[in-house]
Amino acid sequence: MKFTILTLFPKMIEGYFNESILKRAKEKGIIEIKIVNIRDYTKDKYFRTDTPPVGGGAGLIMKCQPIIDALKANSNDKTYKIIMSPRGRTFNQKIANEFKDKYEDILILCGHYEGIDERVYSFFDEEISIGDYILTGGEAASIIIVDSVSRLINGVIKEESIEEETFNNNLLEYPQYTEPFEYEGKTVPNILYSGNHEAIKKRRKKESLRLTKSKRPDLFSNLSLSKTDIKLLNEIEENIIGDWETKAIEKGKKFTK
Repeated sequence: MKFTILTLFPKMIEGYFNESILKRAKEKGIIEIKIVNIRDYTKDKYFRTDTPPVGGGAGLIMKCQPIIDALKANSNDKTYKIIMSPRGRTFNQKIANEFKDKYEDILILCGHYEGIDERVYSFFDEEISIGDYILTGGEAASIIIVDSVSRLINGVIKEESIEEETFNNNLLEYPQYTEPFEYEGKTVPNILYSGNHEAIKKRRKKESLRLTKSKRPDLFSNLSLSKTDIKLLNEIEENIIGDWETKAIEKGKKFTK
C-alpha cells in the first residue's frame, strides 16, 4: 500500500516512519511512504507557498498553485486524496479499516498556518479530522492516519495482535502484565499462571467488559452482549470470582506442583 504526504515541513514527519514497526514494513515492501515537500512545486520567485488572505485577516493562507501542482505530480486516477481538516469525518478505527480495504494508494495533504485556499478542496476526495482540537498543522494528524491504517495491513504486525486490540468490537483491551509476580504490593492475577488458556481468555474478556463499562460507557452502550458476557457482567456487578476461575486456578496449582 502506498501513502503520499504533501507537507511544507517534511522533517516533522520523516523521523516517525524511520523507526520500529513501520520502518520494518517499509523495508519489507509492505508499505511505501512518500513525503513530498510542497515548496518544491512553487512558481513564486521568492519560493513562497503562503500569502495573507484576500480581504484581510489574521495569519497566512496556503496558496493554490504549489498544492495543486504537487498533487498532480504525485497522484493518479486511483489515488484517494485526503485533506486533514476539522470539517471532515472524525477518524476512528472503522474508517481506518475502510481505508485499508478500499484503497491501495492514499495521498494526504497537511494544512498549516491559518488555512488553505478554499479552491484547493475541490481537487480532493474527502476531508478527515482527528478530533475537536487545534494543532499547528496537519503533519501530526497525517502520521496518525498512516500509522493506524498501515498496522492493519497483512504482514505489518501479527494478526492476533490486531484481533484483540482496543476498539475492535467496541471493547477496550484487557489489562496486561509482566514479571515479577509481585511489585510494591501489587500482584499479577493468579489465573494467568493457571495454564488454562480458555479460562485466561474468559478472564481477559471479563476485564475488557469491566474496563469498557467503567471508562468508556459510550462504547459499552453499542456492545452486542452474548449470554456469557452477561454472566461475566453479573460477576462484575456482584464483585465475585466465578467458579470457573477458581477451579482453573486450583487445577493450575496442582499442575505446577
